[in-house]
Amino acid sequence: MTDDQTPDLAETRPGRPVVRLRPKAEARAIRHGFPWVYADELVVDRRTNALIPGTIATLEDAERRPLATVTVNPKSKIIARVMDRDAGAEITRDWIAARIAHAAELRARLFDQPFYRLIHAEADGLPGVIVDRFGDLAVIQPNAAWSEAMIGDLCAALVAVTGVSTVIKNGSGRARGLEGLSEETVILQGAVEGPVPVPMNGATYMADVLGGQKTGLFYDQRPNHAFAARLAEGARVLDVFSHVGGFALACLAGGAASALAVDGSAPALDLAAQGAAAMGAAERFATRQGDAFATLEALAAEGAQFDLVICDPPAFAPAKPALAAGLRAYERIARLAAPLVAPGGYLTLCSCSHAADLTQFRAASARGIGKGGRRSQLLHTGYAGPDHPMLPQLAESGYLKALFFRLD
Repeated sequence: MTDDQTPDLAETRPGRPVVRLRPKAEARAIRHGFPWVYADELVVDRRTNALIPGTIATLEDAERRPLATVTVNPKSKIIARVMDRDAGAEITRDWIAARIAHAAELRARLFDQPFYRLIHAEADGLPGVIVDRFGDLAVIQPNAAWSEAMIGDLCAALVAVTGVSTVIKNGSGRARGLEGLSEETVILQGAVEGPVPVPMNGATYMADVLGGQKTGLFYDQRPNHAFAARLAEGARVLDVFSHVGGFALACLAGGAASALAVDGSAPALDLAAQGAAAMGAAERFATRQGDAFATLEALAAEGAQFDLVICDPPAFAPAKPALAAGLRAYERIARLAAPLVAPGGYLTLCSCSHAADLTQFRAASARGIGKGGRRSQLLHTGYAGPDHPMLPQLAESGYLKALFFRLD
């Protein structure tokens, strides 16, 4: 069957619920790989509303031609997510294992150690599911209703494919709230004894896989950490919104003279300090807890100067309604950070906001640098690493941007 063909009705799975697109909904997008159906695009009657969130169903177009196997959640604005373009696919543990194995094969080619994002949701064919691997341990974020309902199968398939002995379910975050799911973090298999050391870019990070942000570590910045480290030899480095040492530890591994990590979380900074000690760089590392904006202002008042400044904030514009305010926040960060960069030094500004595209983020950053009284060259634009693949039809899967400037 070619990409432009749809299955015959005989290929659908009998006895399974059927949901149908509205007459004006764009079936072509689904046929060409778009993975979501919004609530206003689907015929929503009492029968559809009665479906248990996470139900597997057959999606039909307005002419009742089968399009795909989907998972349905009447409580979500994304009411249906494409699981398989085969309208007759059966979503089982074996089906999940095949998707995990396909993703694992890619990561095995990319990395020589098992520390990476193993499953990146829709881009790896498992809608709403994140899996980060930490050696013999894996953390699952089941951010879609179907994955919550099939968490036992997900765990078993993950263990069968990868051989990990410990699996954690991290059921926290904004995405679960949008799906109508409650928050819960629990060990599904095995045991955890303290933070997990993670080798990356020559540095050692300590990941709190039970109580930290997201899964405990941000693998997506790996290539941007590496680029920053190339600029860091002999440099004084300031890492703002550092979390567990993100850019700072990579720069120390790259030969930085010193690194100051700033974050609002004392536990995160403690883990950063543990990482610096583990890699033998404790004497070159310092931390400062506090609000990032206030700390940047305080450092300026102190006359502090750094050869490399990095600002990697949380998503200021996680959705379109927050875009204008988010862009103002990115501009303000740039304006406050720019004066702290020594002449000829470097400024790295990052955004993980889905709603702010690269052009908007770059413009806000440039405005901020200019308002900070500095002139800049844009040297490099970085993105998430290849263990965070992008689904071409889904712009949201390409969220991370990192801009590297040289300031006069």
